[in-house]
Amino acid sequence: MSDAVTDATSTVAAQELRQFIERYERLEAEKKDIADGQKEVMAEAKGRGYDTKVMRKVIAMRKRDAQDLAEEEAVLELYRSALGM
Repeated sequence: MSDAVTDATSTVAAQELRQFIERYERLEAEKKDIADGQKEVMAEAKGRGYDTKVMRKVIAMRKRDAQDLAEEEAVLELYRSALGM
């Protein structure tokens, strides 16, 4: 290969690498903005008297499969009953 082809290939690879890195950095910035928005929502809810710890649990539960959640709750109730709770 000639030096011109090698230089052109290196330039294209460098541009592509820069594009990947810049895309990733934009996504990181968007992720931070979203996390900041979520914190604001929880702060507002807390200010209105809601229990944000419980809210987070409810959010986690809503993400789960209903069947898996029902099975876990049944086992939890069985264990509570066995312990007299």
